Amino acid sequence: MMTISTNKNITFWILILLLFSTCGSEKETYVPFTAEEDSLFVYNNYDKKEVYIPMRDGTKLFTAIYTPKDREEAYPIIMYRTPYSVQPYGEQRFKIDLGPNMRMTRDKYIFVYQDVRGKFMSEGNFVNMTPHKRSTNESTDTFDTIEWLLANIENHNGKVGQWGISYPGFYTAAGMINSHPALVAVSPQAPIADWFFDDFHHHGAFFLPHTFNFFSSFGLPRRELTKIKNPRFRHGTKDGYGFFKEMTPLSLANQKYLGDSVNFWNEIVTHPNYDQFWQDRNLLPHLKNVKCAVLTVGGWYDAEDLYGPLKIYEEVEKNNPAITNALVMGPWSHGGWRRTDGDYLGNIHFGAKTSEFYNNEIIYPFFSYHLKGKGENELPEAYMFQTGTNVWKTFDEWPPRDIEKVKFYFKVKKRLSRTPPGDNEFGTDIFESDPANPVPFIGYKDNGMPKPYMTDDQSFVNDRPDVLYYLSAPLEKDLNMAGPIMANLVIKTDQTAADWIVKLIDVYPSSHPPFPHQPKQSMSRYHQMVRSEVMRGRFRDSYEYPKPFVPKKQEVIQLPLQDVLHTFKKGHQIMIQVQSSWFPLVDINPQTYVENIFEAKSDDFVKAKHFVGRSGIAPSFIEVGILEEEEQK
Repeated sequence: MMTISTNKNITFWILILLLFSTCGSEKETYVPFTAEEDSLFVYNNYDKKEVYIPMRDGTKLFTAIYTPKDREEAYPIIMYRTPYSVQPYGEQRFKIDLGPNMRMTRDKYIFVYQDVRGKFMSEGNFVNMTPHKRSTNESTDTFDTIEWLLANIENHNGKVGQWGISYPGFYTAAGMINSHPALVAVSPQAPIADWFFDDFHHHGAFFLPHTFNFFSSFGLPRRELTKIKNPRFRHGTKDGYGFFKEMTPLSLANQKYLGDSVNFWNEIVTHPNYDQFWQDRNLLPHLKNVKCAVLTVGGWYDAEDLYGPLKIYEEVEKNNPAITNALVMGPWSHGGWRRTDGDYLGNIHFGAKTSEFYNNEIIYPFFSYHLKGKGENELPEAYMFQTGTNVWKTFDEWPPRDIEKVKFYFKVKKRLSRTPPGDNEFGTDIFESDPANPVPFIGYKDNGMPKPYMTDDQSFVNDRPDVLYYLSAPLEKDLNMAGPIMANLVIKTDQTAADWIVKLIDVYPSSHPPFPHQPKQSMSRYHQMVRSEVMRGRFRDSYEYPKPFVPKKQEVIQLPLQDVLHTFKKGHQIMIQVQSSWFPLVDINPQTYVENIFEAKSDDFVKAKHFVGRSGIAPSFIEVGILEEEEQK
């Protein structure tokens, strides 16, 4: 069962009032309708108009406006700006649902959908992750759109909100910079922040299938205004490991499939380092002069944009202390709070339909309060789902101020321990990495980046000689990890280049029962991935100025893993896996240093021996935050 708790004690009756409506409660239970009923409601209760809205430079953006037929009250406007099409096109063709959820649709808002410039039916040239320094950018386009709507749409109440998931989450975050006075509430959801650290790169390591599959379709040039989406790339096989192996070196991507037709793929290849091209597309430094309430939403198991929501919340909090700024992190994959019930992901069950709770108790009251003046502004600073125990927790700040930093050290005989090695203890673990036989990232074949990989069983690589692991003793009591994680690796290599991958794993006891959503799936000794990250070793000191390793020279790699809120339950074990390839999730590092890894030749790919030290003088470890539970009533 999913429960709710806070970092302060709460009573049983507060819990009951929060979860359920009672006879005297001010809250009403929302009962979902069928998709057919929802679609019929939109058609019967909204009018649709399509317009072109002029921007300050004369470019006109195609916009679809859904207005409630009922004119007895004035309604707020809520916008969604997207590069993925506002379809269906035509004033007699309606979306099957509107807004963040159907409860809001039934509550009546003026819903506005806009093709961003250069996409589908909007004029102009499309620019990926529009640099904010341009004279016209996503902030100015948002501002100009709001100005036009206020002047030309009838029956609005003067208040505007904005929301979006993934790329539309980026447009939402960018749109709140130098906020229009009427923009009073925004919710960037799974927003992109910086493509050198989320989506297509992680600390400079290139996420191959995700990037290739996306841009082979999305990146194709638009010859004219169009209502038609580009076709998806067809791999001709379900074996992604084999497909991308045959596309290595990566120069073969253009030769075999893209033919120089995808401009942004060519930009990626031309800019392997964190140079001005990528720095200009980093939204984080510009999140200033935000005057509206902000609710940033993310998923703990978002394979695409986990970095974005955490960093955008952090920067908004730092630069705009006077506003309402809140963070929500649930047990979801990318956009799972709107696209799934949120009760499970892959083999892991979360105790209840977490998306239902989010939609009714978090996003609905947020917009209702700020745009309609209904209810109260009761949301905490951080509403976070604690995986492992399936508990919603609230915090006054994130990361929590009362966490204790603890180190888990790599020890002899594959042990992981809070006890550091002694000063007179010395030891090194060695593994060979072979580019011809890279470590797979999932235990089955797939030509993409499947959402459940973030919770998948990692035991399938334990017997590989090119994967190191360190395992704790069974826990004597629950252990709650919270906040950032830092991996500190003392390493050497006998070549000049290497990637470093670290995975934090929850090892279930042999007695663990199956989860209710798949009773035939054994969870005995299941190795659930909790968090993982990769760094391209050339960027260990600078993302802008890479450098090779000196063979056999000891160095320290500090690899930040994303934040976590997870309970390793009593009887479970903590495991750390360390490896140097993760294919095809990450492209194969040739292990010979080349100036541009995208231009590596076949002869550059060589075997390498990698060394991980675990001595008392220079230990390898992970540092995590431990949150002590207060007694629950």
